Amino acid sequence: MNEKVALDDVLSCTNSMITMLNYTIQQANNKSFRDTITNARDSLENLQWQIYLINKEKGYYVPAAPAGQADIEQVKNSIN
Repeated sequence: MNEKVALDDVLSCTNSMITMLNYTIQQANNKSFRDTITNARDSLENLQWQIYLINKEKGYYVPAAPAGQADIEQVKNSIN
C-alpha cells in the first residue's frame, strides 16, 4: 500500500466517523454525552483538515478553482 492510498483510507474512515458522530449528536438526549461526542467530532474534523493539508502539500489532492461571481450568483438565484 502506498502513501496516497493510506492517506485516502484514513480520510475516508475519518469522514465516516464524523458522519456517524453527527448522527449520534442529533439523537443524543443527555447534554453531557452530547458534549462529549461533539468534542470527539471536533477533534476528528481537525484531523480531517490535517490530512487534507498533507494530501494537498504532497500533490495527492488538487482543490477545485474558486467559483466565479457569476457562478455564485447563479446558485444563489436557483436557491431563492
